[in-house]
Amino acid sequence: MAQMTLIQAITDALRVEMKNDPNVLVFGEDVGVNGGVFRATEGLQAEFGEQRVFDTPLAESGIGGLAIGLALQGYRPVPEVQFFGFVFEIMDSICGQMARMRYRTGGRFTSPVTIRSPFGGGVHTPEMHADSLEGMMAQHPGLRVVIPSTPYDAKGLLISAIRSNDPVIYLEHMKLYRSFRQEVPEGEYTVPLDKADVKREGKDVSVFAYGAMVHAALKAAEELEKENVSVEVVDLRSVSPLDIDAIVASVEKTGRAVVVQEAQMQAGVAAHVVAEINDRAVLSLEAPVVRVAAADTIFPFSQAEGVWLPNHKDIVEGIQKVLNF
Repeated sequence: MAQMTLIQAITDALRVEMKNDPNVLVFGEDVGVNGGVFRATEGLQAEFGEQRVFDTPLAESGIGGLAIGLALQGYRPVPEVQFFGFVFEIMDSICGQMARMRYRTGGRFTSPVTIRSPFGGGVHTPEMHADSLEGMMAQHPGLRVVIPSTPYDAKGLLISAIRSNDPVIYLEHMKLYRSFRQEVPEGEYTVPLDKADVKREGKDVSVFAYGAMVHAALKAAEELEKENVSVEVVDLRSVSPLDIDAIVASVEKTGRAVVVQEAQMQAGVAAHVVAEINDRAVLSLEAPVVRVAAADTIFPFSQAEGVWLPNHKDIVEGIQKVLNF
């Protein structure tokens, strides 16, 4: 075991799979010599050469087209979109082509492409860098959308994503890159792409979250434990497909649910989670499901993001609301 940050775990996963499979290629803007804007690919070009780790022009649409072509030729591309707010430039490649490839060709071809990209607030980035756009991706059939919250999950999920024959949108919350360390196996291991994880057991209320909001939920649970409230925190990890069995099992156990996302209330995947709970476990509920999310506005400039982003106090308030119903 080694103590790793989330960014180190991502680099390690890339290294493991590049050693494991010569068809794994890493490319994007500044990912070569510079190692990417957050140094996620640092050292990989020196180790594997310019034919397997290389820089591209400043053109996300070109990155997407290249990934599709390489995938059709038997490669496993791992392109980086420098910030996920730039995804609109590559939307046709992702949703119009990669997501449809298996269906369109009757299974003759697939798109084993893993698109890595940082996102998320709390680090004072410029406009269009922090937006949570995972809900937009999750609405497109044919895509897997994965968001790790810990270094252990980050490595195992990325290895699974690269090995998957489905296109995977692998989103990395910038605030988590270097915020803490965790023991991570140095060899290869996988974490399933469609399984949630109970990060904290509880019996009074279930909190479902993903990305940085998992840690906000855990902090809320610690505070409420002092008041003898037992909070179960479920890390969705994959927001498409959702692990519906895990969601239902937790709701049936606690009878109450709060769904948390950093995205705006109208965005993200919280509404989908609530709908699944209502469809499959409504008779287990002791109170209506509560959502905790950001306001339905454009992501504010960095000076205001601290008051805009949901935090553990908002989650505590949401939990108290369902408990006091």
